[in-house]
Amino acid sequence: MGHKHKLQRFAENETFPNVIQPEFSEVFRCDYKLKNNWSTNFWHNNNPIVLELGCGKGEYTVQLAQKYPVKNFIGVDIKGARFWRGAKTAIEQNIPNVAFIRSRIEFLNSFFGANEISEIWITFPDPQLEKRRTKKRLTSPRFLNMYLNMIAPNASIHLKTDSQELHEYTKQLLQFNKQPIVRATNDLYHSPLADDTLSIKTFYEQQYLERGKTITYIEFSLNGETIVDLPEEDV
Repeated sequence: MGHKHKLQRFAENETFPNVIQPEFSEVFRCDYKLKNNWSTNFWHNNNPIVLELGCGKGEYTVQLAQKYPVKNFIGVDIKGARFWRGAKTAIEQNIPNVAFIRSRIEFLNSFFGANEISEIWITFPDPQLEKRRTKKRLTSPRFLNMYLNMIAPNASIHLKTDSQELHEYTKQLLQFNKQPIVRATNDLYHSPLADDTLSIKTFYEQQYLERGKTITYIEFSLNGETIVDLPEEDV
């Protein structure tokens, strides 16, 4: 995408009522104004709030919102020019239970308070395969402990990825920490788990499938205990 098109999309995002783009100073080491107030000050209802992290173009966020109109969905990504498409689609199709936040995922705790999130989707994140980058994985202890600060008890967390390495790392980490794994498969579309929801395909997933990649899936929850990392030789 050219620089001009990115600037056009950034400008259009500024006009969208379903896009939140805070300044760095509004979230760095401080709480954003909507924290603990999303239901009253943004959605104006008490429906459960679901996050999609690293939402890309926003297709999963939008399609989940269409399937579950009694839930509110927020896609989070630092690349606003990408989720512009999802935000625009939601407006064009009058899907009111969709929003997008342009922010680094590291700042999630600035946006959401305790028990404010009912469910999290992590769809095709960067697997951060280099050993020195393990802590950047969105299912590493660093991030799982962050999610603990905002999710309701027994909230489901979903990881859908083409990376067998990330799938196995996440499964081993959960088992090591004795966290509940609800469902798991290392080949989603050749398993009985591939229902209408899990069969939603993003732009990037479609590319992976065309290359012959296998899609994996884990649904898990966190029991409230602090997550510790795997022994170094297992990471």
